[in-house]
Parts: sequence; structure tokens; C-alpha cells
Amino acid sequence: MSIYVIGIGGTGAKCIEGIIQLASIGLFNEETLHLLFVDADENNGNLERALKSLKIYQDCQDLNLADKHPWMKTKIESFGLWSPFANTSVNKNLGSFFEYNILKEDEPALGNLFDVLYTSEERDANLDVGFRGRPAIGAAVMSQVKLDALDYDSWGQLINQLQKDTGGGKRPKVFLCGSIFGGTGASGLPTIGRLVHNKLESLKIRSKVDLGCLFVLPYFSFSPTLGENADTVYARSEQFLLNTEAALRYYGSQAQETFNTVYLLGNQNLSPVKVFSVGRNTQRNDPHFIEFYAALAARQFLLNPTSEVKNVVLMNRENLKSLTWKDIPDQKVVNSELVNATRFAFVWLSNIAPGLDIAKNMGVKNFQRGPEAFWFVKFFPDRTFFGNSQKQAVDFNDLEQQNAIGIITSWCQDYLRWLSQIHQCVGENIQLFNANHFNSSKLSPQNLPDLITGLGDSRDQTRKSRDTMQELKKRLDPENISTLPKQGIFGLAKALYHVCRL
Repeated sequence: MSIYVIGIGGTGAKCIEGIIQLASIGLFNEETLHLLFVDADENNGNLERALKSLKIYQDCQDLNLADKHPWMKTKIESFGLWSPFANTSVNKNLGSFFEYNILKEDEPALGNLFDVLYTSEERDANLDVGFRGRPAIGAAVMSQVKLDALDYDSWGQLINQLQKDTGGGKRPKVFLCGSIFGGTGASGLPTIGRLVHNKLESLKIRSKVDLGCLFVLPYFSFSPTLGENADTVYARSEQFLLNTEAALRYYGSQAQETFNTVYLLGNQNLSPVKVFSVGRNTQRNDPHFIEFYAALAARQFLLNPTSEVKNVVLMNRENLKSLTWKDIPDQKVVNSELVNATRFAFVWLSNIAPGLDIAKNMGVKNFQRGPEAFWFVKFFPDRTFFGNSQKQAVDFNDLEQQNAIGIITSWCQDYLRWLSQIHQCVGENIQLFNANHFNSSKLSPQNLPDLITGLGDSRDQTRKSRDTMQELKKRLDPENISTLPKQGIFGLAKALYHVCRL
């Protein structure tokens, strides 16, 4: 089985960001995960952050750190970003895209219809910031996409890969995700879903591919702060519910014909966006726990067999304004991997990385003689111990070792940043971790026993009291590692991930 995810618009990029984070901690399988981003706003801040997380993930995955644990076991490849304006030389506005001036002159009736459907502001609005929360604008542009003409584009690569998969006896799964209430997602999800469906039908492989979709319902709101000369065409959160109602009426019939499985995901509490932006790199909304659920929905679709009978999957939470471990699908597995990865990232940033930094500044030999070096020498033994066989010892100052420290540290920071932010949704009480302990300026090893809240930690107080950084480092042992290398930073990271499991 091969798995593909297509994230459409800013919300789609945020859903993929969540998928990347869950894949990094082993909640997907060892099949390669293929990603495609779709957005007219090529500089969207949400997209930029997702691409940054992807780069951090790929750098870390290249270190081959998976051992007995599932950390980084999933390879992720990307087809990159596709924009509906990628192959056009016209100005990025609706009027230029449809050659409005020529249309008015040569086909007055169609030109007049265009005037009825779109205001002059909508016609002339610069769409390099996306479709400005207007599904009608996005639908007009997306309807002109011809997958048959994109054989050498990202779409061509994706379709070719699907053909190879089905030809080789695999049953690939394709998962589309985005918002139902904005501009790019609301217009792109049905159109792209239908285009993919029709393309696979024409290739006579549609019956061999599972096609799923996640429609994200409204879950945030904002109050625009616009200057005197600001554009009048922008997303308006007060229209989200109206957009959603109209979209659901359409999808009620169309989605059943296109997709094998459809997920709807939303939140009754609309979290306020901190900083309003029309688009580009300033549109960088903090991760939300809804995107955590979106990643779990993708996991459920991609990893479970698709029934020939279309099922309805229901999910809710016990209390309207709180989220606990009891509200997490597949709680046992998700709990185990989330806790393990979070403890590892916390221990690495709060203690191991600072210790490695001290070793670099002091010099390895001086650090090895210190009282806190008992864990360090297991992975960087004194080179004089090996006599003439010094090649067996790992040089701590080697460029490969130092680069690995930086890569692992970047992943830990990015993962805890994402996890911390999904705990900070305004009006919500997220009770998974004590996220205040993740603050980079307050990382304290003493908080290790209290990272997990509620049912996520079943240990009694005695076991918690023994959960100290010192005890954990005593358990670090290269002999517990099943794959080479067992020493150096690579061995240390694998051993640490192993001992952080509760």
C-alpha cells in the first residue's frame, strides 16, 4: 500500500504539519508518505511553516535513528507546491485569468454574466495571496485546471506514481484535506477531488485506488484590522458558517460520487486568531488541536482497510471546552507514542543537549573526568582506552557528530513548539501535557515526572518520584541498541528514545 496526502490551502498545509509531527513519532507505518501542497498563495505563512517542519523531519529521518522504537520510521517525500497560476503568464487576478476585457468585447453576453457573478473588486483583486476567503473566485480558477495538461508537473508525477503502484499490485490511498469554509480549500477540495477521480477513471485504475477527503469545518475566527487603503476583498469569518452550509449542500451529493471516505471535522468553539492577515507570510496561524485530530483522521484512513460499504465514523469529546486522553482515538497506541516522543524531546532539550554543549566548550577530556560524564563516556569513551585501535572510538568533535546534534535539537524544538501551541487554543482546556513546561526559557529537568496529565500517566506517586533525570541517564546503555552505530550521537539518541518510554 502506498499513501498520498494532498493539502489544499492554508488549512490543508496546517493539517499536513500535524501529519508530519505524528509521523515523526511513529504513528504511521513504514510505507513512504507522499505529500503535495496546493495553494495559490505560494508565500502563505502556514505553508512556509509546514515546509520547514518537513525539512527538519527529512534531515532527522536521514540520520536513520529508528531502532527498536518507531521514531522517524516513515520516509516522507514531497511533490512540492502546485499553484493554479504555476503555468500562466497572466496577472494573478480573475479578470486577467479569464481575459475579461476581450470577453466583454467579443462575447458581450458572457462579459455581462461575469459582471453579475463578480464585483469589480473581486475581478481585479490580486490573487497572489490566495482566493481571499471567496469560494466563488477559487471555484472559477480551479474549474479551469486540466490534469491532462499537467503531465510534467507535480500532478503528472503523482498520477504516474499511482499508475506504477497499481501496476505493481499495490492499492494506494489518496487523502485530500483542507477547509470547507475559506477560499482555496472550499473551492479546491471538490474540484481537485473530482479531477483526480476522473483522471483515474480515464486510466481505468479508479477501482484500484482509495480516495478519501477531510473537510475541515470552521474552528477559528478573527477581527480584521485594515488600513485606509486596504483591499476590500478578504476572508470574513462571519461568513464562514454561511459558506459551510452552502458547501455541505453541494458535497452532500457530489462527495459521495467522488470519494470512498469523507471526514468532517470542526469545533463549536471558534478560537480567535491572534493576528489577522489577508495572506502571504504573515498568515501564520498557530497550530490548533483540530489539526491534531485531522492528522489522526488521516492516520485512520491511510492505515486501515477501506470497506466496500461506506461507513460513517463518529467522534466527539466528553466536555465541550476540554480535551483529555479519553477523547483521543486509538488512545492506547497514540498515548504511548506521544508520551515517549515528548519525554525524549524534553529530556534532550533540557539536559542532554546542554550537557553536550558543555562538553564541547570544556573539551572532551576535561568533561569525561567530571562527575556528570558517566552517561557521556558510554557513547564517547576515552580514546586512550582503545590504544592503537583508536578508529573504534567516535570523535565527538567530528563534523558529522556535531551536525547530528543540531538536527536532533531542531526536531525536538519544532515538535515541542507544535505540541505546546495546540495546548494554547483560546477558550479550550487541553489536558494532555503540562505544556507550560515546554517553554524554551523555562525548560527544567525537575519537571520530567509531571509532563503528562490525567489518564496519560498511570504511574503511582512512588514511580513518579523515581523518574529523575539522573536515574534515566543511568539506564542509557549502548547494548540496548539493536542497530549500528551504537556509539556517538546516533547511539546516544537511539538509547535515550528507548529509555524514555514509560
